[in-house]
This record gives sequence, C-alpha cells and structure tokens, in this order.
Amino acid sequence: MLVSVIMPTYNCGKFIAESVESVIHQTVQDWELQIVDDCSTDNTKEVLKPYLEKYPNIHYYCLPKNGGPAVARTEAMKRATGKYVAFLDSDDLWMPNKLEKQIAFMEETGAKFSATGYRWIGENGNDLHTVLIPPPKTDYGKMIRLSNPIGNLSVMYDQEALGKFEVPLIKKRNDFALWLKILKKVDYCYGMEEVLGAYRLGRKGSVSSNKLRQAQYHWQLYHEIEGHNVIRSLYELGCWAWVKGTGIGIDKRKV
Repeated sequence: MLVSVIMPTYNCGKFIAESVESVIHQTVQDWELQIVDDCSTDNTKEVLKPYLEKYPNIHYYCLPKNGGPAVARTEAMKRATGKYVAFLDSDDLWMPNKLEKQIAFMEETGAKFSATGYRWIGENGNDLHTVLIPPPKTDYGKMIRLSNPIGNLSVMYDQEALGKFEVPLIKKRNDFALWLKILKKVDYCYGMEEVLGAYRLGRKGSVSSNKLRQAQYHWQLYHEIEGHNVIRSLYELGCWAWVKGTGIGIDKRKV
C-alpha cells in the first residue's frame, strides 16, 4: 500500500461524503482510507455505507466510547499500512492531484515529512479567497515560534522511515502536538508552495474563537505535554499570542 489516509470523524454527516470523494478522485489510486468515528450521533455511518460497500480500500471503525479527536486519529494511525501517511479531516477537501504531487515532491527531495499550501472555504464550500503557504523548512523550534504554520489536511509523512506515532491526548491542537513529536525524529517538515487542499471554516470556529481557552490548550501543550519549564512555556505562549495577533511569520495570501 502506498498511502494511508487518516480521517477521524465526529458528527460530520453533512460533509464527510465530499471529503471521501476527494480521496476517491485522486490521480494516485494506491491508497487506503482509515475512517475512525468518535461515536457520532448523526447520520455519518449511513452516509458512509454505500462507500464501504463499493470500495474495499475504505475502512470504517467506530470507537467503543467517545474519546476525542486525538484518540480517533491515533486509532486510525494504528490501522495504517501504507508507506506514507496523509491526514484529511472529514470536512476538508483535497485537489485531485494532491497525493501525486506531494509524493513526487518527497521522492525528489528525500523529505520524510512534508506539507502543502491550502485554501480556506466557507461552511457551504464557498471560496474565501485566502490561501496559506507553509514555510519551505520548519524545524521543532520554528514550529513552536510560528504556532503550527502547517495545515493538518496538507501533511504527509513517511511511515516506512519514521514508524508509527500516538497523538498526544490534548483536546485541541493535538495535530500541532503530533507534528512536534515527528520533529523529534526528523529535522524538518518541508513545505510545498502549491495549494492542494481546502480547509472548511465555520463549524470549527466555536472553540477556537475563545482566546482564553486557546491559551489554556497551548500552555498544556508546551508545559505539560512537551515538558518545557515555566519560563520557556511563557515565552512560547507569548510567541503564539504574537503570531495570532499580528500574523507575522505566517504566509497568508489573498487570491
């Protein structure tokens, strides 16, 4: 298997079919899709049923109890058999050539961990005319200073080279925590300027709009999960607040 696509989901019945379709229509067809449901209470399972019947490389597993996105993502990663692991949340989208172009980039550069550009879309799929481009190279320190300058839907890493990972148990920013874990095994995340995915704003905004709550999650990440001392964690929290407030260091473009 060339690529394992990791898709945790929770109450995304309205969007998940479109996300799955964006995997099905990839120009690279040697993939598996590992969907792990965090005990959805909507019609997610019913929406997925025809895909599961038609495509043997789409796998669905429902957790025995609700555990949060980190638990669902880790379970999907445990089931991944591909050389490469790629991430796509169940309301985001890929361009049809996303896997093809990113794998070619990694093979040409020797990168073991990479990210692409992506655009913002509204809850209904409308183009918000904004794209975000990852830095050409991001190491552990830069990842923290820029407060995660890469998008979850754009990330791919070489599982054959780096092995499996467990996502740290933090309710929010667990993707950020995972990237920091990977950057302890490899020097850089290499960025592609090309925009190859779409991140859906709207339904994700309720918690992230609370700045105090966000600050608490970042403190938990820096101080408790990463084990940094109080002074260093305060500095890193200040970096997050600076980047969040000014946008400096983040390549966000109007298109």
